[in-house]
Amino acid sequence: MDNKLYRSRKDSMLGGVCGGLGQYLGIDSTIVRLFFVLLAMSNGLGVLIYLLLWMIVPRQGHVRDATLGGIARSGAGEIAEHARAIGDDIRYAVSNPHPRTGIYIGAGLILLGVFYLLQSLKLSWLRWLDIAVLWPVLLILAGLVLLFRRYRGD
Repeated sequence: MDNKLYRSRKDSMLGGVCGGLGQYLGIDSTIVRLFFVLLAMSNGLGVLIYLLLWMIVPRQGHVRDATLGGIARSGAGEIAEHARAIGDDIRYAVSNPHPRTGIYIGAGLILLGVFYLLQSLKLSWLRWLDIAVLWPVLLILAGLVLLFRRYRGD
């Protein structure tokens, strides 16, 4: 367990916040990521907390300006840089779509439509289809899959 909180360089998907928190707390960063996703999906607070941590927690091995203001400026610059990169990726994806994109979007829209249609029918045997019930079940299943894969060594 580290004695200082840093944003991870090795275990990073966006800003390294979850990887750094995982190292600091001595737990798998996947659990931290799931926690932030849960917070984001429940009330949106996860996104705000993640962005704040991204701005105020220094990057591992980064000692340009050790003041809080310097760390915040550096973090805000990284966020802006990632936002530009994501924007470039979206522009590229829109202008050069993958041949199967239409199939995936169409299938997703059909599944979403079926979900909402079945939910609006209010059939008693489909009570489990409520998003308030389905979402926690999906999270539990995802957690079990992650634990099973970890146990198997994948």
